Order: sequence, then structure tokens, then C-alpha cells
Amino acid sequence: MSELPAGLTRIWERSLERQPLPEPWAVLATGAVALVLVAHPASWRRVRLGITVVHEAGHALAAVLTGRRLAGIRLHSDTSGVTVSRGRPSGAGVVMTLLGGYLAPGVLGLAAALLLAAGRPLALLWLLVVALLLLLVWIRNLYGLLTVVGLGAALAALSWYAEPGLSSTVAYLLTWLLLLAAPRPVVELLGRGPAGRRGSDPDQLARLTGVPALVWVWLLLLGTLAGLVVGIATLAPDIAARLPAALG
Repeated sequence: MSELPAGLTRIWERSLERQPLPEPWAVLATGAVALVLVAHPASWRRVRLGITVVHEAGHALAAVLTGRRLAGIRLHSDTSGVTVSRGRPSGAGVVMTLLGGYLAPGVLGLAAALLLAAGRPLALLWLLVVALLLLLVWIRNLYGLLTVVGLGAALAALSWYAEPGLSSTVAYLLTWLLLLAAPRPVVELLGRGPAGRRGSDPDQLARLTGVPALVWVWLLLLGTLAGLVVGIATLAPDIAARLPAALG
């Protein structure tokens, strides 16, 4: 890695190293804090903005992977967002693009849990920074630009300057937030009724496939809940293994 600038070399080397993980009680505490942040209406609005960033990134990634042309992403202050891609108006590509949004937070949360189980919290934080940098290319409005830059700068500063214990704790908090928050937008969509779901991803999927929108909502809910269960199951063995030593 000698050809890289010193700063990038240091990031690369630190990200490949195993970092000390928080005590099991601290991991459980971050989960409890994340649950409160997701459940409380005042904090949920702020958490949802981050989930919307991941949601739109999921649409964008699915579009690119299925051969569609990504036109741009907009994020709005009401925590909504829109991703525009171009290609065939029907077919598997557009279906996968629509599915990618609501499933993205759970999938990212599961990937984060795998990195934490491998002892790589710093790698998780830097990967999130890189993902936000890549996302900047496609942002098409000022609010979205400021949001993504702010999130990326905060994570980069934390990853660079924070003590390993703090950065690891934040990595767990973010992972819990992704896993626990993933089902909530789908639950909210379920409670809106047919009129409230008009124009939503499941509504568009229904028009494309002929499968009722409510079926798509339930499938998305099952997908996000599956991500939550598998994510918890991924983190649980490490917590269980270290808990007796922490209590002793």
C-alpha cells in the first residue's frame, strides 16, 4: 500500500485490524437505545432520514446492478426521497429496483452485523463513509447534498479521531438502528390503507406485476423482519460467549 497517501494507508491498515469490542452489556445497551430511538416519535423522524438515505441507495444499487441507467436521487426534509432510473418500463430490472428500497436497511444491517461478528467495527464505519461518498455523485438537490455530506463527515471524523471503544460502540448502535428500523416504514405503509399507499413502491409493483400491493407490503415486511432475526442471531453468539467473563 506504499503508493497510497499516508492517511489512506493508515485507514486501510486500521480497517483490516480487529478492534476491541464493547463489553456485552454495552452492546445490549446500544440495542436498547436504538429501540427507543426507533420507537419514539420525536427521535424516529431523525432516524428515518438516515433510513431514507439507505432506502434510496438501495433503489440506486438495484438499478445499476440490473442494467438500468441511474438518473439521480433526491432527499427531502420530510424524510421522503425519490430515485429516478431509466430503462425498460417493465420487467425484472424495474421490479428489483423497486424492491431494493425497503429491503436495503435490513440487508445493510445484516452486513454490518457480520462485520461486527468478525471484529471489524472500524471497517464498517469506513465502508459507510465510502458508500456515502459514492452516493454524492447521484444526489440532485441541495438538501440531499447537505444530508449526505453531513452524515459522511460525521462518520469520517468519528472513525479517524475517536478512541476504538467509542467507534466500536457507535458501530453497534448504527447496526442496531438499521436492523430495528428496517421494518417500521413497512409497518407504517401497512397502516395507511389503499389510498395512503398510492404511488408507493408496492403500489408500483402491483401495477407492474398484477400482484396486489398489500401482498407486496407483507412480503417486504417479512423480508425486513427476517433481516432483523438473522442479524440478532449473528450478533448473539459473540455476546453470549463474552457475557460470563464480563459478569465474572
